[in-house]
Amino acid sequence: MVPSHARVVIVGGGVMGCGIAYHLAHEGWSDIVLLEKAELTSGSTWHAAGQITHSTSSFGLGKCVDYNIGLYAGKLEAETGHSVTWHGCGSFRLAYTEDEMDWLRQTLSVGRSLGFNIELVGPARIAELHPFYNLDGVIGALYTPDDGHVDPSGVTQAMAAGARRLGAKIIRHCRATDIVQLPGGEWKVSTEHGDIVCEHVVNAGGTYARQMGEWSGLQLPMTSMTHHYLVTDTVPEFLELERELPVIRDDKLVSGYIRMEQKSGLIGIYEKENPNTVWEDHCPWEAENELFAADYDRIMPWLENAMGRMPVFAELGIKREVHGAISHPPDGNPLIGPAPDVKNYWCCCGTQIGIGWGPGLSRELARWMVHGAADISMREYDPRRFGAYAGKDWQVVKAKEDYCLRHEIPFPHFNRPTGRPVKPGPLYEKLKARGAVYEEVYGHERPRWFATGGIEQRDYYSFRRTEIHDLLAAEVKAVRERAGIMDITGFTKVEVSGADAERFLDGLAPNRLPKNTGGIALTHLLNRRGRIEIELTIVRLAEDRFYLVCAAFFEQRLLDHLARHRDDEDLQITNRSDGWAALTLNGPRSRDILSACTDTPLDNARFRWMSAREIDIAGHTVWAFRMSYAGELGWEFHGPRDVMPGIYDALCTAGEAHGLADYGSFAMNILRMEKMFQGAGELTNEVTLPEAGVMRFVKMEKQFFGRQQTQDSLDRPLPWVCAYIAIEPDGVWDGNGGEAVLHEGQVVGSTASVAYGHTVGKILAFAYIKPQAAEPGTRLEVVIAGEPRPACVMGEPAYDPHSLLPRTDAALEPAQ
Repeated sequence: MVPSHARVVIVGGGVMGCGIAYHLAHEGWSDIVLLEKAELTSGSTWHAAGQITHSTSSFGLGKCVDYNIGLYAGKLEAETGHSVTWHGCGSFRLAYTEDEMDWLRQTLSVGRSLGFNIELVGPARIAELHPFYNLDGVIGALYTPDDGHVDPSGVTQAMAAGARRLGAKIIRHCRATDIVQLPGGEWKVSTEHGDIVCEHVVNAGGTYARQMGEWSGLQLPMTSMTHHYLVTDTVPEFLELERELPVIRDDKLVSGYIRMEQKSGLIGIYEKENPNTVWEDHCPWEAENELFAADYDRIMPWLENAMGRMPVFAELGIKREVHGAISHPPDGNPLIGPAPDVKNYWCCCGTQIGIGWGPGLSRELARWMVHGAADISMREYDPRRFGAYAGKDWQVVKAKEDYCLRHEIPFPHFNRPTGRPVKPGPLYEKLKARGAVYEEVYGHERPRWFATGGIEQRDYYSFRRTEIHDLLAAEVKAVRERAGIMDITGFTKVEVSGADAERFLDGLAPNRLPKNTGGIALTHLLNRRGRIEIELTIVRLAEDRFYLVCAAFFEQRLLDHLARHRDDEDLQITNRSDGWAALTLNGPRSRDILSACTDTPLDNARFRWMSAREIDIAGHTVWAFRMSYAGELGWEFHGPRDVMPGIYDALCTAGEAHGLADYGSFAMNILRMEKMFQGAGELTNEVTLPEAGVMRFVKMEKQFFGRQQTQDSLDRPLPWVCAYIAIEPDGVWDGNGGEAVLHEGQVVGSTASVAYGHTVGKILAFAYIKPQAAEPGTRLEVVIAGEPRPACVMGEPAYDPHSLLPRTDAALEPAQ
């Protein structure tokens, strides 16, 4: 029998389900029920190869894998008494090209910031530790000696045992059949053996997770892809080895991994063509320990390469074929966090590398559920990063793309083109014809940069500067010296109106709301731990009408935040993100350009800085906000989609005489870095307002959600602060974020955002570092491409430190 009530019900008994049960129990919750339809690990966990590596250039994920390795290497077995069969053999990630070496150098820089045991080595060192691998063409490798592999079932059973010891109840052979939310907000989980009513429900269903979400009206984007690994006959050369060989990750020639499996060889392959999906509509409930017949035609080119790389395998037979299903979300990152548009339904699924990533991510989810925020940035994993556009057909297309990219170089700003455009803006074709190279943000297509001067209209990928470096310099220069125009339709745009709108928003915002119609305020929304959920612009359109703007990927997060805090207020929340579009016009000539298209007075007296009003531009009425993320004189224009092409054309015509230029998000990022404006990379659920250094947007004399936690942060020593740093350029490599920051030779933090400031001729970065190293003028080093680079803490913006230019009046502007 199942209990009638529980605080939380977890559905799914693989590494993710047992991981969240284990970590919820460790965070203090004990009234936990985990349901498994068969035996624990009988889904995709049992057939995992079980490898884990410190070789990741993601700062947050690096924290997770480091925790996981510590868990596997002794902590979990010591706590529970259950063997996890840890093999701490280390691993190599090989490089055949300079691009691959650059990836390893970037990973080394991030690893330094996290304190990993990690180094770059040459072929001689590889051969010393792994004498059987054919190193023809290999120029180096990243060596991570603390890596290894583990028994997936042992890990899962051990975490289950740890959860039971702390009070969790695990019920096997009990299939959930439905999950519905009751009128009072609780969840009813129906099973073959009765119903359980709970406060929280966790979907850890693995390959069943998508169809389980459909029970509750949720669209959880993931697709089951099949992956092969093969175990050879016994390798005679392995019989006399005294130690286990390191795992080899050969992304180029094998597109996978090779390691020892006892005295045999194990070869795992992610083929680059014709990946296979299964169960696109429905994973059969009777599927247990499911494997498929090996498809040698698909993997043969890579298998032949593997035999060439490991000649000791070449004459051996294959004694075990493992071809099983694994969940792939559209972008490869798991779904960890709250489901969209509902309360207390949590996702712990879509994890293609459950053993490598699962325990660390489930620990962060447990912290999120219990305390209100995780300890690492969860933006990459939040299920709400996808919107309604992520339909089933699109999911399949993107999952296939992700599978093929699994062992490709993860270049900075890598653009995934398949299945696009999803939500092209009203200027999409017009800007494409002008050279726009697009990126996708929450389904929207946003220009990154514009191809001019013979540069091909495509993406250029490198960890170093690329061919577009000078084009970005030209876009930045246009905004700084003349004027630039950008399509910013991809912003989230939400209207809150009604008699209680002001009181409602005032209780959420740490800053004061705009007092008068047309006022603009910058503020942040906080979670229960007083950490930053969203950076927000609030515009007062009328006495009872407010317009909220934030980054595109926060759309559902903002809607959920407003809904979660709403009680009985008399207000309406209207999402205008798809129905409205937006443009921004910035630069010293922007007033001249705009004045040629409108009769509205634009001088400071009648259209002041940080104010808004409805204006007519070339016969089209829109809201104009006098504000600038570029730090120049400028406006944003927001209104219905269909009016923006006409407004854009009018501004471009008027701007010809003033040197108006298109610019994109890459230049926008450079402009904001030059102005010392924190962005999404700095303002995350990891930090409080004092730690982020944004207290100028906070009024502690007012009440707001998270105020006490903000005061607590002010009252205690800060563990880190957001510092603004100038780094010495070398003309080749400017950094990509996550790099270690050193003070007197010791790691004191890591970079969050990095960009070369073309106007000021410096590499600029935000970094979270220890407060004693953050005083202006402090000399630091930043590890870029694996090498320390001189740096210095700055106390003011590198460009226009007193912010005079955005407030410029007509009389102060230079003559034409």
